[in-house]
Amino acid sequence: MFDYFFAQYKGYPIHEVYLELIAVFFGLWSVWCAKKDNIWVFPTGLISTLIYAYLLWQWSLLGDSMINVYYFIMSIYGWYHWTRKKGDVDEFPISVMINKEKVMAIIIFVVTIIFVIAVYLYFNKFTNWYSYLDTFLTAIFFVGMWLMAKRKIENWIFWIIGDLLSIPLYFAKGYTFTSFQYIVFTIIAVYGYLEWKKILNSSQNLEHHQL
Repeated sequence: MFDYFFAQYKGYPIHEVYLELIAVFFGLWSVWCAKKDNIWVFPTGLISTLIYAYLLWQWSLLGDSMINVYYFIMSIYGWYHWTRKKGDVDEFPISVMINKEKVMAIIIFVVTIIFVIAVYLYFNKFTNWYSYLDTFLTAIFFVGMWLMAKRKIENWIFWIIGDLLSIPLYFAKGYTFTSFQYIVFTIIAVYGYLEWKKILNSSQNLEHHQL
């Protein structure tokens, strides 16, 4: 059983194995903070995404590498966005998407797919099924990260879909630790959605009583 899951690591540079474990640790910590609507989601995420951007490029998962570069940038934006307050109240609390943001999400999704396809074609990397899945996942996660930075509850739906699809992708590529990470990510994302929904309902009820 152990050999089935971890035999592929025998040929890997030891520093990449250690980097993957560090990235997994900070990635899990970041998602847990996101579930709790805690701003530490961003500094912990910065560490994880920086490491993964390097590792995924080494592993020829160009789309996922670009996802993590994008995560890094959006984490800085999200960190700033979440800290903005009006007095003692968050200026941008948890909320649902408005129509304008839905249109923007579609644009981000389509533009991302076109861009990643162009990158894969340029580097001649469309050589197997996970290259195509990686392209789709990049678009899913780009939208999810944008929505999380804007504190929109729908971000969790994109994370759940993307995390579920990432489990077989990373296992097929031989990155077992990362595949296991996405199993945990999926579970946390489901609970994250439920927890954010509870917070959103509570704030809406409070606003209703104040009227």
